[in-house]
Amino acid sequence: MLTTRFVNGAPNWTDVGTSDIEGATAFYNALFGWQFQSAGPEAGGYGFFQLDGKTAAGGMQTTAEQGPPSWTVYFQTPDAEATAKAAEQAHGGVLMPPMDVMGQGTMAVLADQAGVPFGIWQPAQTKGVDVAGAPGSLCWVELYTPDIAAAAAFYNAVLGLETSAVPFPGGTYTCLNPAGAGEDAMFGGVVPLADDPTEAASDPYWLPYFEVTDTDVVVGKAQSLGGAVRMPATDVEGVGRLAKLADPYGARFAVIKSAPQQG
Repeated sequence: MLTTRFVNGAPNWTDVGTSDIEGATAFYNALFGWQFQSAGPEAGGYGFFQLDGKTAAGGMQTTAEQGPPSWTVYFQTPDAEATAKAAEQAHGGVLMPPMDVMGQGTMAVLADQAGVPFGIWQPAQTKGVDVAGAPGSLCWVELYTPDIAAAAAFYNAVLGLETSAVPFPGGTYTCLNPAGAGEDAMFGGVVPLADDPTEAASDPYWLPYFEVTDTDVVVGKAQSLGGAVRMPATDVEGVGRLAKLADPYGARFAVIKSAPQQG
């Protein structure tokens, strides 16, 4: 699971682009207890979702021309320019070139070999989110892709990520960890689109998971607030009870009450 002991290659930020930031704020406040704090007039409407005074995610209003409402996962890099070049060399793309963000760090939005958008963040004053792995915060990420081998090769070349096969009910699960960090530092997985009934008709994408204390309560609350249940609450042995949701504007995310860690 994710922590705030960030290392290169691991997720260190996530944000949502939405057609209605006020509506999204109300939704996530009721769901996770987040409070939205503007980053100031110079930030173009960008702001921070805070959980008990700690930044758990970012968000901003976007236009239809910028794409449908969605969550973006950002990965830590020591050199955003070099990472952007590596993405191009690995048959990906640069959707938003590296730019300094008011001295807080350098960001860029890239695309992998299957066209999946993802962000990179080169920390300066802001290292990343202030809270991870706790209820109401980012705890895991999953890439849904048509070709696991191609995705693994891309993210290894660009971010140094390593994969490992973990036994899973019904087969194996491909986990991700930063270079040289070992399986104890696993932060996410890669799933074939065709193998997941919820995602088979979807475009490839990164899905963020947020930890919760009661998956069923959160699912019910999301529905009452106008969100959609893409996959109902489901127990996965040794993993936890998870569900896939979408907010009222269509941004997809997942929630999980993680199983207690063994050992």
